[in-house]
Amino acid sequence: MQWIDLRSDTVTQPTDAMREAMMRAPVGDDVYGEDPSVNALQARLADELGFEAGLFVPSGTQSNLIGLMAHCARGDEYIVGMDAHTYKYEGGGAAVLGSIQPQPIVHAPDGTLPLDAVERAIKPVDPHFARTRLLCLENTWHGRVLPLQYLADARALCDRRGLALHLDGARMFNAIVALGVAPREVTKNFDSVSVCLSKGLGAPVGSVLLGTRELIETAKRWRKVVGGGMRQAGMLAAAASFALDHHVARLADDHARATRLADGLQGLDDVKVVAQHTNMVFIDVPVERLDALRRTLDDARIRMSIGYTPSIRMVTHLDVDDEAVARTVQVLRAFASC
Repeated sequence: MQWIDLRSDTVTQPTDAMREAMMRAPVGDDVYGEDPSVNALQARLADELGFEAGLFVPSGTQSNLIGLMAHCARGDEYIVGMDAHTYKYEGGGAAVLGSIQPQPIVHAPDGTLPLDAVERAIKPVDPHFARTRLLCLENTWHGRVLPLQYLADARALCDRRGLALHLDGARMFNAIVALGVAPREVTKNFDSVSVCLSKGLGAPVGSVLLGTRELIETAKRWRKVVGGGMRQAGMLAAAASFALDHHVARLADDHARATRLADGLQGLDDVKVVAQHTNMVFIDVPVERLDALRRTLDDARIRMSIGYTPSIRMVTHLDVDDEAVARTVQVLRAFASC
């Protein structure tokens, strides 16, 4: 019986066709700017998403980090969601390595940062305060898609108050597919965007930071400083390009399977569906039954991220098919009935 892994969409395996594309990729030394596959990926995403330049890096965490360091100097501040990945799950890198102060804001239930709260958080020009330079948004956030009008309103606020606007687009293509719009409609309001290619798109490694040529040149220096310069990285870039060619539209399948998973668990007491957005399903399980759930899932060869609180996130992705959804529903319904 095959394992079903619902911990994250980062666990996807490269398909056979993707591996073949990696094997055929022309390569060069990317630190010298000579890898043709990397250069093609960077140029492609910059063109398709409406930016001057792009920079291929090993991870989304590094992409966000060097993006923040390119926007902000020592003693500057960025405004960010209290439960945003860049603030909560990236080791405090902006503060630790960039001496950039985060100013967290509580998310609204729809994943937005209330713009009145953002505006109140902007510091006055005064030596007592860090200098507010940047607003950082995340799309999707816990699977939630940020509305297009909200992005336009955030842009207007940043223009009025002299801030730059950065997007952590770790699952941006999930948002694009859910909205049914051209990619530029989601990215056009931002000064910089980090695009992760190793989640729902299924590439094994890599993100691309997009922005102006000046910002990308600054980010390139920080990439070197934090150890992100890669040499013959073209095989990884080829996997990312393959993912963009073949795995974007199919994200709708992940969303549909997440909906089916949530629908199949409705009406249960001990496995309560809290929310479902794009490719994520959130359930609550009583704390006293978590150990039993771990044993049940292990016996059924199903992986989930189970901590010490009732909340559990399940994520559908390239390697979760209809049979996997049906088996997960069957196992969880049986568990809830015990």
